[in-house]
Amino acid sequence: MVSEPDLFVVCKNCSSEVSPYVTECPYCGQRVRKRAPKIERGRPTEEPRARGRRRRSRSRPKQPTLSRLRRDEIPGIAPESRPYVTGALIVVALLASIATSTGRVSGFDLGGIYGSLDGDWWRLVTTPFIYSNGGYEFVALVSIGIFGMMVERRFGSVAALVVALAAGAGGAALAVVLDDFPVLGGNGMALGLLTAWLVDDRLSARRGADRENDLLGVYVIAVLLLLLPVADEDASFYAGIGGAAVGAVSGAVMSPFRP
Repeated sequence: MVSEPDLFVVCKNCSSEVSPYVTECPYCGQRVRKRAPKIERGRPTEEPRARGRRRRSRSRPKQPTLSRLRRDEIPGIAPESRPYVTGALIVVALLASIATSTGRVSGFDLGGIYGSLDGDWWRLVTTPFIYSNGGYEFVALVSIGIFGMMVERRFGSVAALVVALAAGAGGAALAVVLDDFPVLGGNGMALGLLTAWLVDDRLSARRGADRENDLLGVYVIAVLLLLLPVADEDASFYAGIGGAAVGAVSGAVMSPFRP
């Protein structure tokens, strides 16, 4: 059995207590022993233990991940839906803009409304995707992306597609009836998606399921979309009003089907 070293030794010359690991007294210089005792070194057992703990920690099972979102688990959010329709609406508009930028086709060729339809009623569906101004397109597509995604996540892809196309075509039809030409771009579609989401949000609050959304930004975007015709003559004010009306009716019809 190895003996433990003394805590201190007493200098025979000055009677001071000094460390057992020195050979001379630091106070008087008297030699207290010929050589310092050897320092016992502990066996290197701590590091391997630490390594073992690390190995065991690596072998622990992974933390459980979140399960897929279930229906009605979070009020106002549909179960694990991705905004594929919203993305497709934006991509179609961007592709149309790229096509017209080549100069080989015009906005009219792709379905834009520049005057009387003359029986080409299909243009009511296509003209919301035709833009001739980058600023107008940016504002409209960003708005479609925001509110299209929220409508799609709440009501599903089919509902979002129906609301978007109905609002865009309905707004364009109102502008054509009132002879407000040209009728280009998706301000009616954007306002339709916005009002559909807004009406549903307010109706949900009345039913006691207030999602506590900050509506100030929503109102700012709505005013910006309504004022787009002031900045770009291709955006019809009546198309925006018509699209907003279609969206409001759609939101009122769909809202009772979601808590």
